[in-house]
Amino acid sequence: MEKQSTFTTIDGYLASLPHDSRLIIEEIRRIVKASVPAAVETISYRLPAFKLDEVFIYFAAFRKHIGIYPPVKGDTNLQKDLLRYRGEKGNLKFPLDEPIPYDLIGRVAITLSRERSRH
Repeated sequence: MEKQSTFTTIDGYLASLPHDSRLIIEEIRRIVKASVPAAVETISYRLPAFKLDEVFIYFAAFRKHIGIYPPVKGDTNLQKDLLRYRGEKGNLKFPLDEPIPYDLIGRVAITLSRERSRH
């Protein structure tokens, strides 16, 4: 990914990624759209994101992992399933050298959209 670039769309962000990372981010984008159909794409804090009334999920490609923010709080079973992917602050880090658990990412999108809509 290009450093210091300011993207105005997720397509612009995707265009800056290496092929393998782009495919993963495109699939995450598709999953979030399918899981939360009312969500609207946006760029926030220079990251791809989806919002309802407010942003509920951010995702990004890094050199060695895919990051998803913010941390999931409410669903205890989901939190257990995500334990191995938790970063230092609770954000999720999916290593690029392992299969990406897209089913979990769909559950994360739904849970975060519900958590954020309660506020």
